[in-house]
Amino acid sequence: MESEGGGDGRGGAEAAEFERLVSEAMEQCRARGEAPAVWSAEVAKCVVSRGLELPSAELGQVLVSHLSSNFGEPSLWKFLDYAMASRLISSLHVLCLLTPRVLSCRQGQPEAYRLCLDLLARYTFSPEDFPSKASRDKIVRAIDANLQLSRIYGINVGELGQTLVIFFFSTIVSLIDSTMDDWGLQIASVGGLSGSFGSMEHHQRNVDIRGSRDYRRSGHREYIRNTNSLIAMEVLENLTRSRKALALLRLVHKDMPDKFNGLLQRLQFLETCKLPSPNLISAKEVLARLSSNIHKVLAFESDLKRSFIGIFLDMKSNKSVPCSDSPSALSACWVPFDLYMETAMDARLLPETSATAILTELTVTLQALNRASWQETFLALWLSALRLVQRERDPPEGPIPHLETRLCILLCIVPLAIPGVLMDDIDLSYTSSCDLSASILSDTGHGHMIDEKVHELRRNGFISSLQLLGQFSGLLYPPELVQDSANSAAAKAAVFTSKQMNGSDSISVGDHDVLVKCCGNMWHLIVEACIARRLIDTSAYFWPGYVHTSVLSIPDSSMKEMSPWSAFMEGGVLTASLISSLVATPATSFSEIEKLYYVALNGSNEEKSAAARIICGASLSRGWNIQEHVVKFVVKLLSHLVRHNGPQSYFVESMTMLSAILFGASSIDTVHILSLHGAVPEVAAALMPFCEVYGSLNPLSSSESRTSEEPSVYMVFSAAFLLLLRLWKFYKPPLEGGGTIEAALTLEHLMLLHNSHISLASHDFAPQNEVNSSMNQTFFASDEPVYIDNYLRLRAWYNQNRSCVASPLSNLCSGSPVHQVANKILSMVYWKMTGSTSSSGNSSMTLTSSSLGGSPTSAGEEPYQRPVLCAWEVLEAIPFVLEAILTACAHGKLSSRDLTTGLRDLIDFLPASLAIIISYFSAEVTRGIWGPVPMNGIDWPSPTQTIRSVESEINEILAAAGVQTPSYYPGVATTLPLPMAALVSLTITFKLDKSLEYLLAVAGPSMENCASYCPWPSIPIFGSLWAQKVRRWHNFIVVMCSQSVFRQNKEALAQLVRSCFTSFLGPLDDLSSPLTNQPCINRLLGSKISAHGVPPLMAPGFLYLRSCRFVQDKQYLSETILRLVVEYGSKLATRWAETSSSHLKSGQASLSLAAARIREVGLLGASLLASAGGLQLAQDLFRGIIPTWLLTIREEKHGEETFASRMFEGYAMAYFAYLMGTFLFGSREKAAPCAHARRSRIFGVHMDFMARVLVGNVPLGCDPVSWKAYISCLVGLVVSFSPAWVREVKHETLVRLARGLWGWHECELALALLERGGFATVGPLAEFFSVMD
Repeated sequence: MESEGGGDGRGGAEAAEFERLVSEAMEQCRARGEAPAVWSAEVAKCVVSRGLELPSAELGQVLVSHLSSNFGEPSLWKFLDYAMASRLISSLHVLCLLTPRVLSCRQGQPEAYRLCLDLLARYTFSPEDFPSKASRDKIVRAIDANLQLSRIYGINVGELGQTLVIFFFSTIVSLIDSTMDDWGLQIASVGGLSGSFGSMEHHQRNVDIRGSRDYRRSGHREYIRNTNSLIAMEVLENLTRSRKALALLRLVHKDMPDKFNGLLQRLQFLETCKLPSPNLISAKEVLARLSSNIHKVLAFESDLKRSFIGIFLDMKSNKSVPCSDSPSALSACWVPFDLYMETAMDARLLPETSATAILTELTVTLQALNRASWQETFLALWLSALRLVQRERDPPEGPIPHLETRLCILLCIVPLAIPGVLMDDIDLSYTSSCDLSASILSDTGHGHMIDEKVHELRRNGFISSLQLLGQFSGLLYPPELVQDSANSAAAKAAVFTSKQMNGSDSISVGDHDVLVKCCGNMWHLIVEACIARRLIDTSAYFWPGYVHTSVLSIPDSSMKEMSPWSAFMEGGVLTASLISSLVATPATSFSEIEKLYYVALNGSNEEKSAAARIICGASLSRGWNIQEHVVKFVVKLLSHLVRHNGPQSYFVESMTMLSAILFGASSIDTVHILSLHGAVPEVAAALMPFCEVYGSLNPLSSSESRTSEEPSVYMVFSAAFLLLLRLWKFYKPPLEGGGTIEAALTLEHLMLLHNSHISLASHDFAPQNEVNSSMNQTFFASDEPVYIDNYLRLRAWYNQNRSCVASPLSNLCSGSPVHQVANKILSMVYWKMTGSTSSSGNSSMTLTSSSLGGSPTSAGEEPYQRPVLCAWEVLEAIPFVLEAILTACAHGKLSSRDLTTGLRDLIDFLPASLAIIISYFSAEVTRGIWGPVPMNGIDWPSPTQTIRSVESEINEILAAAGVQTPSYYPGVATTLPLPMAALVSLTITFKLDKSLEYLLAVAGPSMENCASYCPWPSIPIFGSLWAQKVRRWHNFIVVMCSQSVFRQNKEALAQLVRSCFTSFLGPLDDLSSPLTNQPCINRLLGSKISAHGVPPLMAPGFLYLRSCRFVQDKQYLSETILRLVVEYGSKLATRWAETSSSHLKSGQASLSLAAARIREVGLLGASLLASAGGLQLAQDLFRGIIPTWLLTIREEKHGEETFASRMFEGYAMAYFAYLMGTFLFGSREKAAPCAHARRSRIFGVHMDFMARVLVGNVPLGCDPVSWKAYISCLVGLVVSFSPAWVREVKHETLVRLARGLWGWHECELALALLERGGFATVGPLAEFFSVMD
């Protein structure tokens, strides 16, 4: 039976009949003067006789209807109260129907208003009990139909819990609005909420306001009317004080922020306005308490702290950064900063995501996790960057990034990340910074006012962190590369302060001498970098100790020397000498580099080329104060050339300028810097059209004259092509087996990133972890999406290369265009080998050509004449040429020397051929079909001169890092697979010339990667040959070889990981080590990477970071780290129990200290694993490795496992899992769409697994104590620090998890989980209200 109206005629008749029966029963009871209990019994008979369930929506409708027509009848109020208490009717339903009616006539019926307030105070949060879901749904529909909640709030109100949230919030707003109206206060409708419960006209039609003409004559009624407003505020103050109210208002704040801000505005208005009567002074106190209750929602921390797991999560100890100059100046809880920065220094990685975005996300995450002040957070960030620079003050020489890249992190990337942190929206409803004082939480403002204070606190913390840097003198000593720049920065500050104190604006001759007298350090460079980006102003020059008072100004005219940039800005002509000076001197201001950019666009051809060279010179590598702008201009220059739709002659004319850009941007340091700025997808998108166009142009024939400085089509194509392939990291062949590896980076993936950046920028949505905020839309190479299918020749080669890598070459049809090109190339290569034009009687040539099925040359063609072919035709034919000459060499028809000569000639002919040679040889090595060849110095170069010393030094490096590897007998043959031998022999013919760095940058990582798939000692052989060629690279080569050990050797990898844990946390079995011992970052990563003159000794963490990305069996690595995390957690429990300190053995202090140590274990494990790979590793961890560990039954170690050890195992694993997820897909709610999808796909699946185990659908293998600790800690971490994750988990999963936690008596944790689930979980949340207070 329905009573909401709108039914058919029969339904209306039944409703009328039911109302008649109830009315008669109540009238009879009133006439007899019966007690409310009798009324209830009689009315209940009517309900049952009509086949209705209790509580009855129909009965509630009837009672409210009768009461509304006669508010002055006391017996009706008594019966209503009893009916609500005895559950005859739904208290929520009745209050929803009654409250709007009473509020609309409160002036005429003050007694009814007083009674209604009493009912609100007693029954708002009374538990509801329905016999069936149908009965509950009927109540919800009745309330929604009467109050129009779905229409007013714009949501589908379909659950009782949702109805309670909206009714409670509407009641608060309605009572406040009514009180303001009663006091004669007017405020415009705010928060999008007009009239509290919506329009109340339909409630007023049936209201009988008897006595309204003479109500002012009654002094008693006037007294009630005057006190009702104060009582209404007292009722609200009492209601909002409860835990239930906080939970409900929290949902409104998160899901309907505009409505909640409207409530805050009302409270602010009430607190600031002048009340109309001095008798309302007590109302001020009530309003203050009410406002305090409401504002607690903004910085609400759940009552988890009262539980054991809450104490475990509330770790604020041991996080501070001591202001000292000690080696351990950086606390262990900030170690992810150090590990990420050091990982970013590996030039082989070239990440496609901006380091600025990653550091921004990491900073916000660690600040919340460590519950640290912003001063501590920013100071830790600066110290990590300083340690990064100091760690490689004197690096080994080699084809690796040098100090410029490390300084880029300190002086450019970190300052660029700070604005993102300062302006990041903080969610005060989920986290509470120790910076937030009580004054902010009780602030009478709202919304943006609190945000402004939070941002001010962050800014103050940032400035104070800069001021404290001056105390760390041991980390501030400048490397020689920047000593002059540091002195200049100190001199600049000294001159500025001197002028300010003397009141002079003129520059005297003596100002220049300050440069000589000032001794600057890294602090001065950091401050200048921040001033350049307007993070601070020149008031920093007056900080204590920043400018030494001993600096004197002594005139010295010899110091007056104009900067080349000053000459350029004053209109100087770009002569050869000025160009050289500008290339070697970094620009100091944006205006300088901007002017140069426009010269590159609009100048003459010579000026364009010169400007391109200058932009890609020192300004790009060392112009740290403006580096982000230089990167942007480099991409814009490429973009300008790409967008030109003119004839091919335009591209020929632009070769000089393009060549200057490509070769300037191809150095190892420069490419690395571009990747740190997140420019990899954009540069790749810009290079693709150049490869397409220049690869399709026919070069000039050898008979045509060219100047030696003029770039050729082949050279420009090769520079663009090889740079594109470096960004793509093409040299990594797929692995067959060997465990889980990270998904291969493809050109399609790079273009997908580029296109997504364009899409986000065009929609004004550019989160920090996707698009660097310092790069506006002009940063992109194209405003339109870029697809590889748009470039037909590039796509054809790309598909051919993938086929070549995946499977052996198929037979080539004789007479096909590719066959003809291959023959021409073979003829050219053969002529270079022999210097002869005749092939008669030469079995080598006959065999080589016959393998292609044709004659080597056509009649009348000169073999020594280099063929005139476009680059794409050459690249398409090279794999078949390589197969032919490699086969000839394997059969003894071609000598190794001739093979190397031919390959080198091929590269001299078309440098881009190197990529094809590497790709083909690497694929052949992994297939294992070529036999080994002896590296004996006769057929192939011999490494015997240095291999024993190299192997000895490798063992020394590994032993120093705690790794013991088996020794190889001196009699082991030095052999390499034929393709590997050919590749090594080819590369050692390269000259170490700056102009060939773009070739070495491709060859180096490729050879290292290729050698790692060969059996040991292939790596030492390869390293020894190069060490013999370039002796000054010896230390670099030995370190590189030692890193390669861990690619295949699982035992060595496990030892290295354990050594990382031991060096940072201390020995696992050393129970004498107290819990108060601080972990040491210097032991993990080392304070200095290498020292000349002795075998370089590498810290275990450094070796790990340089090798973990290239480990073939990533699953084994993940399992090893997880196993160590669990072991250390267990041992920490033993150390905690056996500590000799009686103080630590008692209470919360002991538990907090143990929790801090466990967090450090999880932090180290997660940081190490996150450094080893991307989302694939996280997916394997959450979907496979951790579930397998939890479901596997293990043998118990008698006497070693205790309750505490099993519990700590679960906690350590929970920290490890949570931090791993946080590092890889972030914790903030405002993330890119892809981040939400990743969290839902990876973490959501893991939550599903936990819920299935909790309800008994999956049998558990591990100890129940560990399982409970893991679930409780992981859920606690998520709800405390990453609440955004909860909303991406299925509603059903959250409910099952909450009920499981409830069964473990983790009530507060279950409630916190459901609160963060939003409106979807309000229903289950309401089920737990009975135990909230």
